[in-house]
Amino acid sequence: MPLHRKNIFRLPSPAPTTIYVRPGYNRVLAEQFEALKRKRVDLVKDKVEAHSQGDLRENFGFKAAKDAIRAVDRKMTALDRFVARNTFFEVDPATWLTKPTATLQLGHVTTIEKQDVATQRKHHFTFLVTTHGETASDPESGIECLPHNSPLATAALGLAVNAETKVKLPAGESILVVRSIRNPTQSELDRLLTAIQPPEIEDEEE
Repeated sequence: MPLHRKNIFRLPSPAPTTIYVRPGYNRVLAEQFEALKRKRVDLVKDKVEAHSQGDLRENFGFKAAKDAIRAVDRKMTALDRFVARNTFFEVDPATWLTKPTATLQLGHVTTIEKQDVATQRKHHFTFLVTTHGETASDPESGIECLPHNSPLATAALGLAVNAETKVKLPAGESILVVRSIRNPTQSELDRLLTAIQPPEIEDEEE
C-alpha cells in the first residue's frame, strides 16, 4: 500500500493526559460543540440556497458555504478528539487557599529562578500554578498564571523550596530553583481567574 505524503510528515497524536480544569469547564466544552453544530446547520441551508442559483462553476456563494462547512467540521472533529484523548478533573480554587506548601502543587503561588545554561543569565518569575488554559496576569501583584501542564510547570511541580533541577525547556536547557511557595489570597484569585474559555484547538486536516 503506497504511503501518502501528507501522512509521512504528520506528527503523532499526543498521548492522553489528565487535565485539571475549574468547575464548569466541561459545560463550556459541550456548549462550544453545540454552537458549532448549530452553525453547521445554518451553513448547510446557505449551501442549499446557493446551489439552487444555477451554474456551480461561477457560484461563489456555494463555494464559500462549502468551505465554511469544511472548516466547522474540522473544528468539531478537533474538539471531539481533544475531549476523547484526555481526562478532565474539576478542581475548586477555594481549596488553594489553605493547602500545604511543602512542595509546589497546583494552586500555589511560587517564585521560580530560571538560569539559562547557555548564557548563565538568571530570571525570576512569580506564578500562580493554575488549571488548564489560564493566561491572566495581575498588574497589582505582578503574578502571572502558569497552566499546570505547561513545560515550565511540569518541570517545577513537586519541587521543594530551594530544590534545584536541570530541565530542557522549549527555549533551551535551564536550571530551575523554586525560591518560595505560598497559598494565594482570595483577592489574588479574584483578579487572576477570569471567565472560563473553550480551548484554542488547531484544525486537524485529514
